[in-house]
Amino acid sequence: MKIAVLGAGAIGAYVGAALHRGGAEVHLVARGEHLKAIRAHGVRVNSPRGDFVARPHATDDPAEIGAVDYVFLGLKAHSYPSSGPLVAPLLGERTAVVAGQNGVPWWYFHRLAGPYEGRRIEAVDPGGATSRVLPPERAIGCVVYPATVIEAPGVIRHLEGTRFSLGEPAGGVSDRCTALSEAMVAGGLKSPVEPNLRDDIWIKLMGNVAFNPISALTRATMADICRHPPTRRLVTLLMEETLDIASRVGSKPDISIEKRLRGAEGVGHHKTSMLQDLEAGKQLELDAIVTAVVEMADISGAEAPTLRAVHAATDLLARSADKDVTVRAR
Repeated sequence: MKIAVLGAGAIGAYVGAALHRGGAEVHLVARGEHLKAIRAHGVRVNSPRGDFVARPHATDDPAEIGAVDYVFLGLKAHSYPSSGPLVAPLLGERTAVVAGQNGVPWWYFHRLAGPYEGRRIEAVDPGGATSRVLPPERAIGCVVYPATVIEAPGVIRHLEGTRFSLGEPAGGVSDRCTALSEAMVAGGLKSPVEPNLRDDIWIKLMGNVAFNPISALTRATMADICRHPPTRRLVTLLMEETLDIASRVGSKPDISIEKRLRGAEGVGHHKTSMLQDLEAGKQLELDAIVTAVVEMADISGAEAPTLRAVHAATDLLARSADKDVTVRAR
C-alpha cells in the first residue's frame, strides 16, 4: 500500500509516522525546517502511549512520489481549492483522497439520499473549485480525534486520542476503507469504518462549532469556557442548534449535549485550533467549521439565531485578523 500525506504537519506527520510503523509505504509532503528535520532524523513522536521514531520518505515535490493508493490530506480545509498542483501528481486511476479535516467536508451531500443529494456547499466548495481539484467520488471521509502539536521541527507531541474514523460518502463499508483501516490499526491507531460517517462528523462538529469561535473571541481555553456558567450556556445553545440542523439534513448523532460538555471540560486548559491559529497569525478555519453550518441552516430552513450571531462576530474577527496579517506582510 502506497500512501502520500499531503501537508505533514502535526496530524499529518503523526498519522504518516504511524502508518509507516505499521508497514505501509509512506511519503510525506512537507516544507521548510520541518522537512529538513524529517529528512535528517525522521519523525519523532512523543506520546503518553510510547515514544517512537519513523523514517518515511519526505519531500516538498509530489512529482517525486507519483501515483499512490491513498492521499491523506493534512492541509487546512481552506487550502483545498488551491491544492491542485500538489494533488495532481499523486492521483492515479483508483487513488482515494482521505480528508482529515475539521468541520463540514466539501463532499457532504455527495450520494446522500434525500432532497439535498448533490447540493454544493459554497463555504467549502466555492464555485465548485474544491470538487474540480478533489472529485467527490475519490473522497473517503475521515473524522480526526487525536490532539497533536509540532513541538519542534520533525518532532510531534501526541497529547491524546488515536481514533481516525473512516467512511464512504455513499455509506456502507467498502474494500478501500477496510484496507486503509487495517493499515492504520497495524500502525497503532484506532480506525473504525463507520457505515454512516456523517453522524460522527456532527458529533465532533458539535464541539468545534461552539468551542472554536468562542475561544477565538474570548481567548479562553475549553475548560474556562465550560466552567463559566454564561459561556457554558452559550455552548449549550450552539449545540442545540447544531443538532437541529443535523436532523434537518438527515443525521442523528447519538450523543447528549451534557456528555459532550463533560468531555470538553475533561480536556482541560487546551486552546482550540482556531485560537492557536489566531495567536499564530494564521487564517482561521472558519468556513468549514462555522460558515458551512450556517449555510446548511439556510438550506434546511433552520433559524439558528445563536449560531448566526456567533458566526457574525467571528467572521468580523477573521476579517480583522486577515487585514493585520496583510499589513504586517507589507
